[in-house]
Amino acid sequence: MSVLFLSTSAPEGESQPMTEVDLFISTQRIKVLNADTQETMMDHPLRTISYIADIGNIVVLMARRRMPRSNSQDNVEASHPSQDGKRQYKMICHVFESEDAQLIAQSIGQAFSVAYQEFLRANGINPEDLSQKEYSDLLNTQDMYNDDLIHFSKSENCKDVYIEKQKGEILGVVIVESGWGSILPTVIIANMMHGGPAEKSGKLNIGDQIMSINGTSLVGLPLSTCQSIIKGLKNQARVKLNIVRCPPVTTVLIRRPDLRYQLGFSVQNGIICSLMRGGIAERGGVRVGHRIIEINGQSVVATPHEKIVHILSNAVGEIHMKTMPAAMYRLLTAQEQPVYI
Repeated sequence: MSVLFLSTSAPEGESQPMTEVDLFISTQRIKVLNADTQETMMDHPLRTISYIADIGNIVVLMARRRMPRSNSQDNVEASHPSQDGKRQYKMICHVFESEDAQLIAQSIGQAFSVAYQEFLRANGINPEDLSQKEYSDLLNTQDMYNDDLIHFSKSENCKDVYIEKQKGEILGVVIVESGWGSILPTVIIANMMHGGPAEKSGKLNIGDQIMSINGTSLVGLPLSTCQSIIKGLKNQARVKLNIVRCPPVTTVLIRRPDLRYQLGFSVQNGIICSLMRGGIAERGGVRVGHRIIEINGQSVVATPHEKIVHILSNAVGEIHMKTMPAAMYRLLTAQEQPVYI
């Protein structure tokens, strides 16, 4: 088992002051220790890490954590087992600052690579049969984001929309996150209030991605921040939105020559919960937080988790999937009531 110790710092935030920490990375887990006391501050199994990125001196790491359930919650879920594992997990975001940010992100990536090689050996596959050069060559032959770059670059798909409304009136939309892994992480229109300004305008569609509102970019902002920005428009009579026309269902195309190639994402109850950065799944358009609707033309909406995993594990060649944000899916299937803003 390979182990790497690094020293880094968590940037100052509202609830956590800057703290010098040691980062422990292995093929089993990632631990964050207080540099002075060596007390464990965070401890995540490697399989729960959903997203890693380095931006300058910043490392962003996101992990899934199972929510504790009370007896009453267990009874509810036993009575309603088809609610997409709702509230079973929460996402935790850690932000670190270090001059070695790129090295840290690469080290975590290497831990995933070694862990995957161990997984292959455990399943009787020799990792040496698939060299890193072969995998790199495969990636170089694939278009990034399954033609998302082309879609976003076409001027006819990007436009400014003006919505007229009464002062004091809400815009009348529900927004959800586009999903980590999308080319431009922003928010999507998931629902529109019947008779509200957004719907009455006839200029917006479910699935449209909002790039900016009244000149304020929403790209990369948390969902709660985007919601607050839209709520702040209540007293305005005219709202300008810059949008990219997108269908509500995302089309994914993963090219996997044979089973030796790692898909690079994981699924829980039909919802994509982690994604390997730079892998064939990310290049194919897979997004964390999306609900899988179809695999190779076959609906998997009512398919048990184990069967979805079996289908994906054994799929080779061109793997076609249709997905949509899980929050949008719950709205469209009346599992949740819309809260308009």
